[in-house]
Amino acid sequence: MQNLEHKERPIGVFDSGIGGLTVVKEIRKVLPKEAIIYFGDSARVPYGTKSKETILRFAREDVKFLQRFNVKVIVAACFSVSSNALEELRKETSIPIIGMIGPGINNILEKSYKKIGIIGTQATITSKTFERVLKNKLKGIKIYSKACPLFVPLVEEGWFSGKVPELVAEEYLAPLLDNNIEALILACTHYPLLYPTIKKIIGEKVDIIEPGKEVAIFLKKFLENNNLIGFGRNSLSLYFSDIPRDFRKIIKNFLGTYPRKIHLVNVEN
Repeated sequence: MQNLEHKERPIGVFDSGIGGLTVVKEIRKVLPKEAIIYFGDSARVPYGTKSKETILRFAREDVKFLQRFNVKVIVAACFSVSSNALEELRKETSIPIIGMIGPGINNILEKSYKKIGIIGTQATITSKTFERVLKNKLKGIKIYSKACPLFVPLVEEGWFSGKVPELVAEEYLAPLLDNNIEALILACTHYPLLYPTIKKIIGEKVDIIEPGKEVAIFLKKFLENNNLIGFGRNSLSLYFSDIPRDFRKIIKNFLGTYPRKIHLVNVEN
């Protein structure tokens, strides 16, 4: 691939599947003139049930794939990767890698919450990375976490609202609400699509924090501070390790528009 001047290089984004497209959607809102290369490891999804060692191995291969495109920065739009493999990935490449946790809690640091709930995949919750970061920055904060594995298949089936999602949400969120949380972090890229259902269950008094929005804002500031803002190459290229049936329709739910083209690739060594 020919060398591009730094500003013109694309932004690389990867996730274990299609969920990271909710982050891409937010990035495109705040950085409309950037080229984005997205890789979703849909053949090996989900990462959230895998061991830390397997998540790291997969993430290394994802990063290596994005490096082919001479990207100027990489967004690890996967909470399981961000909470289990980010430090190792950063040691192994000179390309800046932005995760979902640090930037994702920026909004919380400006508030005076005393009790915060976190929902995510089993890997994200078990890692306790969110909890460690928050407790390090906010003394006296109380954290209540809950893995919500059924949310992902519900979203991919297009069940964003209705009786079934509400019953599942009630079951998952009840322990957090019993502890009177003041804010809830959606620590999975699928969960923003369940926002109306989650909000209905937790009520108006509990704030919902969507890290994807915060990551997009953080990315813009990072590019500005490093003189890397692009200037007009607005494009999105989608690469996946598997293309299941009805994939275009599913992608539309996450991205908000039908994809023009999907590329099938194999990133395994």
